[in-house]
Amino acid sequence: MGIRDERLDSELAAAAASGDRRALEALLYRHTDRIHAICRRILANDHDALDATQEALIAVTRGIAKFDGRAQFTTWCYRVATNAALDEARRRSRRPVTMEEMPEAAHAGAGPDDIVASRLDVDAGLARLSPDYRAAVALRDLADLDYAEIGQILGIPPGTVRSRIARGRAALAGLIGNQEGTPEHPTQNTP
Repeated sequence: MGIRDERLDSELAAAAASGDRRALEALLYRHTDRIHAICRRILANDHDALDATQEALIAVTRGIAKFDGRAQFTTWCYRVATNAALDEARRRSRRPVTMEEMPEAAHAGAGPDDIVASRLDVDAGLARLSPDYRAAVALRDLADLDYAEIGQILGIPPGTVRSRIARGRAALAGLIGNQEGTPEHPTQNTP
């Protein structure tokens, strides 16, 4: 069982930055599941998500002394996780894709009215989005962050965040509904 601590994230972060190992462990315990969920949604691959999660946790541990409290800890932490996932996506794009890694449609051939969007459907659809759209959608729909926070994490203006989320959701709906991206929707090229 992990370390539980009732202090606020900001209090734990300040204590961790001062060298309190238990405060750092409590922060990591509190946010590891969400960090992994963000990495998994961005990468759409369990193995890569675990690698990115580990990298993100290491980066949080190494960088906690630099956390200045100007943003919420969660915003800073999710930015670290998003960057780790996007870095892993770039590394992954440089290596060959195996048949096991290719997303399969859970409901191939079903029409949009017949589909119940299960987690597998969403994950398979997300895997076909470009990492930029995947990150924006995951941070909004999974982490429940607002446009300004997502913009801060991704280093883009809130208007661009809004556009990426809208386009990503539209593409995802098309992918889940008919398993085919349309030209105006931002999907990544898959073999």
